[in-house]
Amino acid sequence: MNNTNKVSILVLTILLVGTGAVFFIFNFLQKKPDKLICKNGYFKDNNFAYFNESLPIETRVADLLDKMTLEEKIGQMALIEKNSIKNTMDVASYNLGAVLSGFGGKPEPNTPQAWLAMVQKFKSVSQDTCLGIPILYGADAIHGHSNVHGATIFPHFIGLGASHNSDLVYQVAQATTEEMRATDIYWGFSPTLDVALDNRWGRMYETFGSDTDNVSKLGQAYIEGLQNNSDGKLAMLATAKHFVGLGAMTWGTSINKDYSIDQGTTNINEKVLRATHLPPFQKAIESGVASVMIGLNTWQGEKLSANSYLINDVLKKELGFDGFVVSDWYGVYEISPDKYKSLIKSINAGVDMVMLPFNYKFFISNIVKAVNSGDISEAKINDAVARILKAKFKLGLFDKNQPLIPDLSVIGSDTHRELARQAVRESLVLLKDNNKTLPLNKNTKTILIAGSAANNLGVQSGGWTVEWQGIDGNWIPGTTILDGIKKSVSKNTIIDYNLDGNFETQTTQADIGIAVVGEKPYAEGWGDEANPSLSNEDLATINNLRQKSKKLIVVIVSGRPLNIKNYAMNWDAIVAAWLPGTEGQGVADVLFGDYTFKGKLPVEWKL
Repeated sequence: MNNTNKVSILVLTILLVGTGAVFFIFNFLQKKPDKLICKNGYFKDNNFAYFNESLPIETRVADLLDKMTLEEKIGQMALIEKNSIKNTMDVASYNLGAVLSGFGGKPEPNTPQAWLAMVQKFKSVSQDTCLGIPILYGADAIHGHSNVHGATIFPHFIGLGASHNSDLVYQVAQATTEEMRATDIYWGFSPTLDVALDNRWGRMYETFGSDTDNVSKLGQAYIEGLQNNSDGKLAMLATAKHFVGLGAMTWGTSINKDYSIDQGTTNINEKVLRATHLPPFQKAIESGVASVMIGLNTWQGEKLSANSYLINDVLKKELGFDGFVVSDWYGVYEISPDKYKSLIKSINAGVDMVMLPFNYKFFISNIVKAVNSGDISEAKINDAVARILKAKFKLGLFDKNQPLIPDLSVIGSDTHRELARQAVRESLVLLKDNNKTLPLNKNTKTILIAGSAANNLGVQSGGWTVEWQGIDGNWIPGTTILDGIKKSVSKNTIIDYNLDGNFETQTTQADIGIAVVGEKPYAEGWGDEANPSLSNEDLATINNLRQKSKKLIVVIVSGRPLNIKNYAMNWDAIVAAWLPGTEGQGVADVLFGDYTFKGKLPVEWKL
């Protein structure tokens, strides 16, 4: 053997030994995470009591809480918007308790498959931690799983409020749960239980209306529809919002100069607050609602998320709420200019989970500092985390047999769309009908159709549809009101449509003109409006159609009552369609007499 061969063999031997050493060290690191990364010396073990499904939830919570470091506990109190998590591994590194998709917080492409993959990635990372605590993933699903392209878009709550039908509302909530669970999401930020008293508020359509009893009844039905499950576990976490009195804010008190009422001041006394605005939350608690979201309004000079009396004393002690309290978007940081003091005040006031929704590292370090300095007691942290963990156990997220994920085919299914169509039918309110114009005869010879909302699924669906402020156009699945009318009439009926009602070639008056008009999509303060009414363009369209029609029907697509009293005397029939969602066929079903008008006003509408 020459010297060259000897050197080659020596090098090869060193490489093999080195590779083996690296392999050994790698496996050692994998097998010893408890000694290397887990501060309390614990690493998830199926023999731990908190994994034992046969034990009471309180026992499991206590066992898990006992094994957690302070940092792990505080991480559970953080609710983060998914786009602010630049490194998915931060979910594990900071033991984050929950992640949310704000509107626009969607995967690319926006498909059910991509949603499922995105959520499961976060979930997988969260379970690959010392104690294996799964995250909660939350989403605003206030009229269906409406972040997701292709989901069933139900009427907004103001329309469901017009139905006054708790059985229907229960079914809508059940369908929403099925579509959310298909993407492995188990926390919905609904229902809105605000009793809305001012139609200038851009969130009126998110409510069931201004009648306390109706809001209470339908809110209870929606919560039970979201949460009820045949196996005894929670099917979904519902969120009763916004605690409390948000619907009574005073015009002109908004903290944001661009808004006139949203996030404003509620100038009512406690007697009125309790009589009008608290009962829906009482009913929600009786129904076992899992979470309550605190409003962004101010009452008696104090931000709600800092109000210990209302949260600790009234909500948790007096009403006996044993779920967890979550703040609204960035709400805890609006208490005072000092972010550290804001956090201290909100946690001590009873907020359990903080929708930050951004800087979780800052949040965790500041709460650690607050506990170590005595500004927040560890007992307060333990109570908050215990409430959050209890919800996760109630969902079965720690169990060996994980909750079944429905097939993605339930999203936008024919069954759910038929239910949405029924909800549209039952939400319609007949505001006016002179000379029995309605129902229409399907054999009507000529019908002219016009208006900004006649052929636009985005306008039909309103805000909180795919995007925060809604969308424009017909690029989501569904049926426009125009298409619904076309499908309802006989083959002999002549239908002509023009967006602006310009029918110059129509030499004689049509038998019927149908103007479908209303509000463009908006959400939250962007919809605050001093005088909600039809646009000049809509009024011009109606006037054009009036000239060309023997009888005129005006269908109003809106999230609230609009001021039409100066014009309505010239219209033969007026229908409030609210924001019906993607199933516009439901409007045509009632216009042409397949079903009768059932809806009753959930709010006052002066004609």
